[in-house]
Amino acid sequence: MARTTDVRARTRPRSGSQAPTGLVRSARAAWIGSGEQRPAGYVLLFVTVVVLNVVGLVMVLSASSVVAEANYGSAWFFFERQVLWTLLGIATFVVVARVDYRKWRRLALPLLLVSAALLVLVLVPGVGIHVDGATRWLGAGSLRFQPTEVAKLALLLFSADLLTRRSRDLHDWRLVVAPVLAVLAIFAVLVLKQPDLDSTIVLGLIAFTSLIVGGVRMRHLAALGLAGLSLVAVLAVSASYRRARVFAFLDPWSDASNTGYQIAQSLIALGSGGWTGVGLGAGRAKWMFLPNAHTDFIFAIIGEELGLLGCLLVVALFLAFAVLGVRASLRAPDRFGMLVAAGVTVWVVGQAVINIGAVVGLLPVSGIPLPFVSFGGSALVFTMAAAGILGNIARQGRPIPRAGLGEFRQWECRPGEPGRTGSGGHRGWRDRRSRLSRRVSGGGARPPWATALGDPFCRSPARPGGARRPRCRVPDRTARRARHRAEPHPP
Repeated sequence: MARTTDVRARTRPRSGSQAPTGLVRSARAAWIGSGEQRPAGYVLLFVTVVVLNVVGLVMVLSASSVVAEANYGSAWFFFERQVLWTLLGIATFVVVARVDYRKWRRLALPLLLVSAALLVLVLVPGVGIHVDGATRWLGAGSLRFQPTEVAKLALLLFSADLLTRRSRDLHDWRLVVAPVLAVLAIFAVLVLKQPDLDSTIVLGLIAFTSLIVGGVRMRHLAALGLAGLSLVAVLAVSASYRRARVFAFLDPWSDASNTGYQIAQSLIALGSGGWTGVGLGAGRAKWMFLPNAHTDFIFAIIGEELGLLGCLLVVALFLAFAVLGVRASLRAPDRFGMLVAAGVTVWVVGQAVINIGAVVGLLPVSGIPLPFVSFGGSALVFTMAAAGILGNIARQGRPIPRAGLGEFRQWECRPGEPGRTGSGGHRGWRDRRSRLSRRVSGGGARPPWATALGDPFCRSPARPGGARRPRCRVPDRTARRARHRAEPHPP
């Protein structure tokens, strides 16, 4: 009897603070369940990001050793900090990748307000940290972060949420395009006050990508793109230092000792590397010849020490990131995931294109770092967080139907559905083509590629009152064969 009582006492659940609550158990189950979903797209994305971070650690140590020894007395100064930021970034990626991306929709508006407040706070005298003629950082000592990085993520989430909620109003620019442009304009003004034109361009790329993928009408996008390019051209020549950068980009060797010095030294470093480079750590450009060798111009050090093969490796990794990002966007379970995945992809790949283009002389010199590779703290952590959101979308991705876009024009209307004419026959090809044109111009709820991959209905034109009804189905061979077998056939 005593033995039975002892066993019951041991197996009885603990009470008080020692017993796990239902919330803790559900959170633990969700964490473990999310960890079990590791499709190939997510694994490849994670491996790509980790390899880029490893390349960044090695090249930061090589590119910053001389400057760190001369200014701080230790060649490991920048490398030790980069290791800490990289570990924090990888932990952020892993944690964010296990959080359902749909939960970020509830944080879109609060994050937007917080980022706007931080952008205002950085301009307050005595609060923002002034470095090299720009006030872009908040913090104290070596613990600094750029509010611009928060603004990029906030703008992306806000645009994706808005375009998801108002997917039936894509034809009305006042309900879709105007709110996104208003937020972009506020952020752009605050960022230009720092001043930072390069980050403003990245913000514009994020917003423009969201509008394109969201299915906004082509004429609205064309007018917006033309206005944006004109505004960037005006801003590029409005300030004297920007105008000098543009002229140096056009002909860096005309003033190689002054305005074109950075581009000239970068091209010299790239040309010295050849096919295989001079050897890791044996570069000469980092010996005070090339400014910002471990930040904005680290790609030039890669070309000098690892050669053309090293540069192609880095470019191939970013191309892989782009392919995996587009794949995650096409396989996203819903419209919000599709927009966020596309925005993160353009965010990372766009910054890489701007940085590499400036290093090789195809674009004017910019202050945009090379994602995952350049030395940086907050930029690396927030980029890893964005990549983690992309990883979560890739985890929940669905397979793309084999029909793809080829069968988007093949409609099948069942008897009794609104898609048939009064005589019972199918509508003509002219009417089908007009419906497709209306969807491309924004009359439908989703863009044509998203409709072909996910939405089973093509929607009819708007009726009085805004109601829409399903008209035609994209053909499904399996369902059609099942209906054919079920129908009675004459002997």
